[in-house]
Amino acid sequence: MTTVGLIGLGAMGSGMAASLRRAGHSVQVFDVRREVAEAFTHAGGTAHDTLASLGAACDVVVSVVVNAAQTEAVVFGDGSSSGCAASMKPGSVFVMCSTVDPNWSVALESRLEAMGLRYVDAPISGGAAKAASGQMTMMTAGKPEAYALAEPFLNAMAAKVYKLGDSAGAGSKVKIINQLLAGVHIAAAAEAMALGLREGVDPAALYEVITNSAGNSWMFENRMAHVLAADYTPLSAVDIFVKDLGIVLDMARASKFPLPLSSTAHQMFMQASTAGYAKEDDSAVIKIFPGIELPKGKA
Repeated sequence: MTTVGLIGLGAMGSGMAASLRRAGHSVQVFDVRREVAEAFTHAGGTAHDTLASLGAACDVVVSVVVNAAQTEAVVFGDGSSSGCAASMKPGSVFVMCSTVDPNWSVALESRLEAMGLRYVDAPISGGAAKAASGQMTMMTAGKPEAYALAEPFLNAMAAKVYKLGDSAGAGSKVKIINQLLAGVHIAAAAEAMALGLREGVDPAALYEVITNSAGNSWMFENRMAHVLAADYTPLSAVDIFVKDLGIVLDMARASKFPLPLSSTAHQMFMQASTAGYAKEDDSAVIKIFPGIELPKGKA
């Protein structure tokens, strides 16, 4: 019986682990917060104290951490503790779900293959709610042998599993393009709402009209609801788009491809971050606009 492990029980990872369990899999988990991993196991599954222990126990390891640096530590260790790769059985599969530079993902596949391991480049999208319900999207690329082991688990975690290539990189490239649109749409939504506030338009009325008109976007509808509620709890933080749009621009710069809207959106998130809103919800990018009074939510 193929065993699955999941590393990183954050907003997305906890929902993905729950989806795996709901599909009938016995899920092995690891999180740096030991109490979070233990809490997950109360309804079944096994928590591991170390990444090496989880790697040895699983045929497929799914990593849901923030970025390439954290993924590097998860796979190869951080100097103070071992990663999971050294203990994984030959032929096992590492599934990488973070948003990273596609070239880094290509290199990771090669490094794992040199250790006798398989790899699926599998960035994710959809948010915490869709992760919890198994309805998120995975943008994947990998060799057929890797899919053969990992596919049942990918299908348990996501409603849509797109196969975009037979080697690493294509999944990450598509995710980066998705992040280009997401970041630009949030920045544009914030700009539109800010202009409405500046011109004295009732923000709730503006939201109602736009969400029922051609100018609407998923990001306007979702993120401007946070602004109306004055709730900047970070479901996705400002600094996530400082990072992700930075990767977008790095990828384009390598081929000298112009991205004027992405560049502007990146500067907006950078401004919000340096103004003190780095850890707030990405809708807090609206706070960079001068001379407006933001909604205060319900008292």
